[in-house]
Amino acid sequence: MVKLFVVLLSFLVQWSWAQEDPLLPFSEHLDPGHNVRLRWGFDEIQGTILFELTVNTSGWVGFGFSPNGGMAGADMVIGGVGPKGTYFTDRHAGGNSMPVVDQQQNYKLLSLIESDGKTVMKFQRSIDSCDKDDLSITDLPMKLIYAYGQTDDITYHSTRRGTKELNLLKYMPRVNPPNSNFFDITMVNFTIPANQTHYHCKIMQAPTFGPKQHIYRIEPVISNIDLVHHLLLYRCPPGVTEELDVECYTTVDAQCMEVVAVWGVGGGAFEFPEVAGLPIGGNVGDFFYRLEVHYNNPNKSAGRVDNSGLRFYYTSELRQHDAAILMTGLAVAPGYAIPPKAKSFLTYGLCDTAYIPQVLETPQDFQVFAVMLHTHLAGRKVRVGHFRGGKQIDLLAVDENYDFEFQKVTNLGKSKTVKLGDKLLVECTYNTENRNTLTWGGLSTSNEMCLAFLLYYPAMNLSGCLSFPDITSLVYAMGATDIDSWLNIMFTKTWDDMSVNQYQQTLKRTDQVVIVTSSFNNASYNTGTVPDLKVIPPATCMSGCATKSLALLSLLLCLAVQWVSF
Repeated sequence: MVKLFVVLLSFLVQWSWAQEDPLLPFSEHLDPGHNVRLRWGFDEIQGTILFELTVNTSGWVGFGFSPNGGMAGADMVIGGVGPKGTYFTDRHAGGNSMPVVDQQQNYKLLSLIESDGKTVMKFQRSIDSCDKDDLSITDLPMKLIYAYGQTDDITYHSTRRGTKELNLLKYMPRVNPPNSNFFDITMVNFTIPANQTHYHCKIMQAPTFGPKQHIYRIEPVISNIDLVHHLLLYRCPPGVTEELDVECYTTVDAQCMEVVAVWGVGGGAFEFPEVAGLPIGGNVGDFFYRLEVHYNNPNKSAGRVDNSGLRFYYTSELRQHDAAILMTGLAVAPGYAIPPKAKSFLTYGLCDTAYIPQVLETPQDFQVFAVMLHTHLAGRKVRVGHFRGGKQIDLLAVDENYDFEFQKVTNLGKSKTVKLGDKLLVECTYNTENRNTLTWGGLSTSNEMCLAFLLYYPAMNLSGCLSFPDITSLVYAMGATDIDSWLNIMFTKTWDDMSVNQYQQTLKRTDQVVIVTSSFNNASYNTGTVPDLKVIPPATCMSGCATKSLALLSLLLCLAVQWVSF
């Protein structure tokens, strides 16, 4: 029976190492010999960071942060599995001597396993420093230190130590897989009109591939950095089969609405996680694509020629999942308005994933790993709430200090599971105190948007999940009899704090028309209501008490031990 337990234990440990954990999307070997591997993920909204350290040893292991790469001033943990069971302590070092156990233990041990000459230690802590003996984890590169022993007697590590500098919160791996190459999709000698705002679209076919490839990195190629505001690449439905070079949304280009790549001013390259890539070739090889470039030209400069677009790095070494982008938020249309003189006005866009099966034959739950939030000049905050069973369970993404001049695709720090039936609410906050007229929703920079582009896997043939206030209901709620009389009310109203708040509350109570569209422009239209969105406070500092592991593996091991004892 004991032998059976040992076999079960070995199998479970190997099984756990083979699984891709969506909470630990990032990975680096800390040493040249690949004896020390760190995996991690974080949640900036909750204020926590999760680590898993795997070391090729049956002795003690140590990991931490150092101001200069040495022991002096270092913040660390030491743990292992000894003859008397597991041990794990939060420590700090004043110099090149044995680290001292902290009075306040701010790391939480989740699991600690030793098998086949490897020790795997999973633990969590707050991103911010909890006490004077801890170092805060910042969005700048930090020096990570590690050490380990051959036994559980915590003594001098000799040469079994090292340092590596990583940016944990802004991690962007630069992988160069075998059989990799790149191609560009750009404008070609396009003369930018002398207009304040211009959206130009170019429909073309991507380079031809045989078998499917995976795009693993996307970089902007910008030739007029002062005029190019953002780029979008859409996949066209099968009916679009001819090249085109026109102003956007004027012809057949409006049929191409499945977003496959995004870039915003201030952003840089984006690297996909190790488990996912954007598919190209294979059964998607015959599709045409629409490149949309938004030119923001406030000085109305004339005669400028542009060749901006996107560069795609791809490989034949396929990853586990196909990735895709889902556009969520408030549908872009002129039927809603933001009042002037508003200090903090809210708009909402609702995605109800319960309606995805109405446009797809094989819908499924999906993992969101990155997001790009988008408004225009009046935008101040963007939040994406996540609801399940009528209750808010998370903030999927948030930007409390939105900057129109700095928009980028941002890693969430971990993959977040969206189950079919969940609701996603995109809430945008605007300030129009310096405006005297209504700001309408629309494409121009002087208009407004409220969108969240969600990068996710596994890919579905899905292009959008958005909403728009039911105009008929809004018209009657404002005391009007038709759209013309409603417009008259909107244009002649005296806008002050009270009237702005009343209109905002009316807008929130108004039913939403929820629109879900597939890659082939199949659409469903349903009705929904805006739920209440709450700011989730960050987690408090971790206590030193060892808690029961939430991992399935630990539960299985616990049950196995009890069964053997019985």
